[in-house]
Amino acid sequence: MNRTARALGSSGRGALRLTLYLLWTLLLIPLQALAVARGWRLCRTLPPFYHRICTRLMGLDVVVRGERAAGGPVLFVSNHSSYLDITVLGSLIPGSFVAKTEVGSWPFFGLLAKLQRTVFVERKARSTVDKQRDDMGGRLDAGDSLILFPEGTSSDGNRTLPFKTALFAVAARRIDGRPLTVQPVSIAPTRLDGIPMGIAFRPFYAWYGDMDLVPHLWQAFRLGGMTVEVEFHPPVTIDGFSSRKALADHCQRVISLGVARAISGRTDVQPPANGAAPPAPAPTSAEPARDPAHGSA
Repeated sequence: MNRTARALGSSGRGALRLTLYLLWTLLLIPLQALAVARGWRLCRTLPPFYHRICTRLMGLDVVVRGERAAGGPVLFVSNHSSYLDITVLGSLIPGSFVAKTEVGSWPFFGLLAKLQRTVFVERKARSTVDKQRDDMGGRLDAGDSLILFPEGTSSDGNRTLPFKTALFAVAARRIDGRPLTVQPVSIAPTRLDGIPMGIAFRPFYAWYGDMDLVPHLWQAFRLGGMTVEVEFHPPVTIDGFSSRKALADHCQRVISLGVARAISGRTDVQPPANGAAPPAPAPTSAEPARDPAHGSA
């Protein structure tokens, strides 16, 4: 894999991309910090603009299908295979991520997470679920949309892992008397320099297992253009389901099929109705075992 990456990548391109990324990020950090401190509306609108430029600097071609829900706070629920998902989804969704508590203490990336007003949760502490639900609910009440990764860890990008349901409790919240809108979103890397990635090349995007962050990030900067497909599925509310678990299962099924469609190129296949089984996951020999940079409960 490393030999293949060296053959496909360019250190010169990687150095240029990394330099531009750092300059762009360092330029906007003071502005975003001031906007957050002053409570300016800019603190909500600047991150999507920042991430859109980052996708270009990193060579990510984002293909969007479906329509993003608008008209109020939304809980976006997505699969997760890489820290690159943050940049891709952040470029499309004006909202904040839900992340594990440890991210806030990480050098550099922890600062970026705080500046995007990330909601930090303790994934393994069941005793704090009510508080975490209330923290998320308070942000939704204030009109902020949130982006949740319910798998709880990053996958290899070839399948969608079962969803953890604890934080779906926030979906029972009513905003101005209406049920909270929940929108499933699937994200999948599909092409490298126009060539289908397949199982062999998808780890160039996905970060999971025992992969080290810095070498993987450098590899991503060195490689050619990557196509990432994002599909916004029809939004739902908890009123259409018997429980939060039923809602979580529905989101997992829809997202799983969206990922399967994207990586197989069969975008004409429609999502399943409630209760339908998802397609069999693509075979893989790698078993995910790492919490992602912005992993959630």
